[in-house]
Amino acid sequence: MKRIEKSIILSVFTILALATTISCSDKLDTQEGQLNTGDLDYTNTDDMIDPVIGAYHEFATRGWEEPLLLGVRGDDVNAGGEGDQQPFADTDRFIYNKDYWMYNSLWNVHYNDIVNMNTAILQVENFKEFAEGDDIARADQYIAEISVLRAWFHLNLARVWEDVFIITSNQPSTEVENGVASKEEVMQFIIDQMDMAIPNLPDARPNERTDIPGGVTRYTAYALKALAYQELENYQGVADAAGAIINSGKFSLYPDFYQLFKKPGELSDESLLEMQYSDFGSATGDAVYHLYAPFGPQNWTPERENASSGWGFYEPSMKFIKFMIDRNETVRLETSVLFTDRGIAEIEDDGYTMPSFVSNTTPSGDVINDYARALFASGKHYLPSVQLTDGRNDYGAGKNMIVIRYAEILLMYAEAVTQGASATAISADAAVNLVRERADLSTISGVTQQDVLDEKFAELAMEWGIRYYDMVRLGKTEELSYDGRSFSSGDQYLPYPQAQVDALPLNATPVDRNTAMNNVLRQLN
Repeated sequence: MKRIEKSIILSVFTILALATTISCSDKLDTQEGQLNTGDLDYTNTDDMIDPVIGAYHEFATRGWEEPLLLGVRGDDVNAGGEGDQQPFADTDRFIYNKDYWMYNSLWNVHYNDIVNMNTAILQVENFKEFAEGDDIARADQYIAEISVLRAWFHLNLARVWEDVFIITSNQPSTEVENGVASKEEVMQFIIDQMDMAIPNLPDARPNERTDIPGGVTRYTAYALKALAYQELENYQGVADAAGAIINSGKFSLYPDFYQLFKKPGELSDESLLEMQYSDFGSATGDAVYHLYAPFGPQNWTPERENASSGWGFYEPSMKFIKFMIDRNETVRLETSVLFTDRGIAEIEDDGYTMPSFVSNTTPSGDVINDYARALFASGKHYLPSVQLTDGRNDYGAGKNMIVIRYAEILLMYAEAVTQGASATAISADAAVNLVRERADLSTISGVTQQDVLDEKFAELAMEWGIRYYDMVRLGKTEELSYDGRSFSSGDQYLPYPQAQVDALPLNATPVDRNTAMNNVLRQLN
């Protein structure tokens, strides 16, 4: 761990405040509401699942800004329009504002949820003290599940800010005093945590679990391990972890790419990690939703009346669409992009002949009308109005959000093999062709690294910033300088939020503390 002088350490005062609040209230959210952990009877191990359900609830309750900020910097996505969220549009162009509320929110909410995960682990450990027989193994499984969810938050933080805190307790003052960990240390922490978790997790797909349908399994942990190895550019580690998922024989690609991202594709055999939402099929009453409106078009004529439109903040890039047309993509293009007439016209003005299937009417009958903020909207975050529960009108209401899926595993594995790793499962050709066949494309042979990256671009666009992190990891950042954008080496990571830096003590030197913090973090050995 890197050590930082005390004045720098105290810049994460917010983390400690969050931890103190949680400790004092002794509450952890569950899908049923507030669970007062102070009233838990730890001798009753039948209730041991309660803090685990609370951890899943924390995992799924993301702020609307989080997936947008994590994903917007790639050449697959544009921030829709400018104006009321100008710093978000600027972020898309690598102009960073350390005072922007989204940066601070991502930091705070992720660390808040990490501390909540740690609280849940402590609660399970309290139950374990009274457990006997099979309940001991069940406690170990629950702790492993929560550790996987916690690892996902650490992965995001390190990808966004590089040097961040590893927090494994709900009273993290000592961990904060130890200083930030380098990105490499965070990735190794994730790998080590997954190695400890894997033996204690179910040997199953998430959708095979009956106790917590869609919950974490050992293959989710293998996926996080592969992602961490990928960030370290340890491609044999990627091949080994991803190969374990492939060799299990448990996963397959959902046959209908369009419906994969809609209600029929929820918790499919392709899913390794998925945020689950529901209104329980009822027109009124409780509902657990993610706010999808930022992804949606501002103006549409829904097939089902009264369905609300979106905000237009997240737009597939013209570069991505032209790339897909050049590849003769059909299924994935139609799924990934919601077209407006204005957007179609602009592509045609650039000399492209639009495929006959492209229209401003989706296959589900929703008409995407022109609107000022953007030319296109994300089809992967779109739920057809006809799939909304009767009486529910929010954009995307009740739609799940896939976090990790088997197609990404196949392509990560294929890339690792093209990078020189020994194949531990199928060939790189076979892995890529499984993905291409689902997309109605012909098979290829002699797959190269560029072939894999092109396939990842086509398959995984608009999903969690995957394209951005790939281009940065591989030094292909020239791809990010498009349509007037100019990416430089200093743009890889966001600046630390000013609200965190402002927590420095009053005797700190009155300099640009954010710059100082970045310099200190990068110079320490």
